[in-house]
Amino acid sequence: MVRTPLTPEERLRGERLGALLRAARGERSMVSVAASAGISAETLRKIETGRAPTPAFFTVAALAGALGLSMDEILGRCATEQAAEPLIA
Repeated sequence: MVRTPLTPEERLRGERLGALLRAARGERSMVSVAASAGISAETLRKIETGRAPTPAFFTVAALAGALGLSMDEILGRCATEQAAEPLIA
């Protein structure tokens, strides 16, 4: 299977997500947060460093729960301005 290359916006959104998760993790270890979320520390490391800029929804949801973040907060802080604007019917 060939993956479609990520757009610059997708990469930027992944960088924002990684920075948000790092900040929310604070002094907690990567291993403890990953264990709380039910993912591997390597997966968390890849997300935080931007090497996995488009993690699965349930991975993000599990991390949000482990870090005390809401999905709305993650969306609001990671989406591009254009994507965060409401759709007009």
